[in-house]
Amino acid sequence: MTAPVIIAGGGIGGLSLALTLDQIGVPCRVIEASREMRPLGVGINIQPNAVRELFDLDIRSDDLDRVGVQAREWALVGLNGNEVYAEPRGLEAGYKWPQYAVHRGELHMLLYRKVIERLGADAVKLGTKVTGYAPTDVGVRVDLSGPDGETEETARLLIGADGIHSVVRAKMHPDQPPIHWGGAVMWRGTVRAKPLRTGSSFVGLGTHRHRMVIYPISSPDDDGLALINWIAEVTMENSEGWQQEGWFRPVDISEFIHQFDDFRYDWLDVPQMLTNADCAYENPMIDRDPVQTWVEGPVALMGDAAHAMYPTGSNGASQAIIDARILGAKMLEYGPTPKALAAYDAALCKPVSELVLRNRGAGPFGLLNLLDERCGGVFDDIDQVIPTDERRDFMAKYKTAAGFAMDELNKAAPTIPPGATVA
Repeated sequence: MTAPVIIAGGGIGGLSLALTLDQIGVPCRVIEASREMRPLGVGINIQPNAVRELFDLDIRSDDLDRVGVQAREWALVGLNGNEVYAEPRGLEAGYKWPQYAVHRGELHMLLYRKVIERLGADAVKLGTKVTGYAPTDVGVRVDLSGPDGETEETARLLIGADGIHSVVRAKMHPDQPPIHWGGAVMWRGTVRAKPLRTGSSFVGLGTHRHRMVIYPISSPDDDGLALINWIAEVTMENSEGWQQEGWFRPVDISEFIHQFDDFRYDWLDVPQMLTNADCAYENPMIDRDPVQTWVEGPVALMGDAAHAMYPTGSNGASQAIIDARILGAKMLEYGPTPKALAAYDAALCKPVSELVLRNRGAGPFGLLNLLDERCGGVFDDIDQVIPTDERRDFMAKYKTAAGFAMDELNKAAPTIPPGATVA
């Protein structure tokens, strides 16, 4: 038996779990299909509930400041450039922990370096893929494909952290529906530009079917410019499904910039911003239908393998980190056993599955749906369209569903008590 726990997938969730298991004294090994770790992707947000967990893993502000920037504000703006809703975020909102906007690839590499430093170079096996599994009397047989050909290892537990195309999930749920695409296409990239509003604001601009999302993922340099993450999004007819090859491809700005010709305001010129972009990638906004359970005996799913969700709530990576910590907490209680996995499933599967569907329904951007229904996205006085209390209540309900309602989080005990280890 190579390790009590094998983790299929070395993404943000899998590496967070490896650090958590090391913290509580449970040996583990990460199996990662990529031949080398590289800083892929663009911007993501890490919510205060997940930052709390990173801090408890001794990943501190100075670490996160090197890969991102603390968010100060979240704002929605209508099609004609007028503000729909704005609120402070992170420390400025009163949380005990900040919210971070980070470069996804740089956060991933930070976690990878921490795993190698703490668990050793052999803790992550690159260039090898988990291709299947079978429960046994003493745990689970894990089928592998890699440089040594087709091999197998045994462990007490297997955790599938292998993403939206998860092999472990497909084995656990062979009759699952295909990946769900609701018709939204996103073009994503970065640009060097002056940050908007507070200097560290997340800004959603437009309508629920045609919008931009813009936020910095670095602090400004001496020239006042920061690395800005942008997402351009359009919802289109999708009856024939996704017709492009692949799910993430580099594209030229000219392929889509015309769709945002009218996004010009006295405080932002979107076409000019896109023209100056460093890169652009196209991908459909996709998720998976929830399943009834994330667990089969000694095998569990986590992260996108369990609950791939639309990025409308900015909490996919955050939830993967939370998954890792709850798994660790349940192993503290029950040991590295199927009973721990069952307790994790009971704690998270149902509420997070509901969150997947809530994000599919636009998540916090649902305010733009209301705006469109009531005025077509163009207004002079937002209070005449969506009253202040209605907007606040809408956002409060989403935060509760996503697990980062401030009062509850601030008074919550640590997920894993300091110094706790598995007996």
